[in-house]
Amino acid sequence: MKIQVLGTGCPKCKKTIEVMTEAANKLGLVSGKDYELEKVEKINDIMKFGITMTPGVAIDGKVVSSGKVPTIGEATTFITNKMAEN
Repeated sequence: MKIQVLGTGCPKCKKTIEVMTEAANKLGLVSGKDYELEKVEKINDIMKFGITMTPGVAIDGKVVSSGKVPTIGEATTFITNKMAEN
């Protein structure tokens, strides 16, 4: 699973990285084995996802959140929903 945090590196974007990492760890996922976290910081790359506000989160290329820092509960739901698809 590839988790992408979309943002230019602002404090909210950094918090989103922390939240997504914590949610994945809470679910027992191992970085590098079960998931890969990628920071997408270049504006042109962010625009390809079609979001207008950062921070954003995409899982396996599909945007699941934009314009706010997700809560741990929301982040956990994003990940478990993706896991249920597979």
